[in-house]
Amino acid sequence: MTSVVVVTGGGALAPIAVAAVPDDAAIVAADGGLDYARDAGLTPNALVGDLDSISAAGLAWASAHIEVHRHPTDKAATDTELAIGYAITLTPSRVVLLAGAGDRIDHTVAALGALGAPALDGVAVVEAWWGTDHLFIATPRRPVTLAEPAGTTFSVLAMHGPCHSVNIVGARWPLTDAEVGPLVGLGVSNQARDEAVTITVRDGVLTVMIPGAQP
Repeated sequence: MTSVVVVTGGGALAPIAVAAVPDDAAIVAADGGLDYARDAGLTPNALVGDLDSISAAGLAWASAHIEVHRHPTDKAATDTELAIGYAITLTPSRVVLLAGAGDRIDHTVAALGALGAPALDGVAVVEAWWGTDHLFIATPRRPVTLAEPAGTTFSVLAMHGPCHSVNIVGARWPLTDAEVGPLVGLGVSNQARDEAVTITVRDGVLTVMIPGAQP
């Protein structure tokens, strides 16, 4: 599987997230995410963004060693969206977004929202590590299967608009052909019951979250 990892800002990357990066993955840094990537021992292959948050040392390194795709500061897309857009041009079968936990809820929502971009629909696996939280994006073409121990807490949220005919199999609280409205609590705090939990949606984009802190 060809993997592209997009590292964005927000803070230091969690060791569990860094450990999950495939050895052969292409690393795309979104602006200041380059500094966090290098601090975590990752070597970016490309830098994308308006470059207003990267350190001077990080920019100097990038300019000397990798591709740099600089965008105007006045733009209609976030650096994360631009980096994901660049990642798609590499025709990956898997896209992973890595970020520190961060302290800006607007940045968090926008970054996770970018994972529902229609251009990603042809990618087989779309996931993220936000701090120690692990997320997957389910679409009609991309069901999600969680292989987690019984009792693992997970949530399913419609962050990109209404989701129709949502099915959850193998969970403590299954759903069958459920209608899930935007950001409602119907899918919050479910638990894995079987060795594999399968999540499908007929129409819409579902965000599946496994919180890092399990009870």
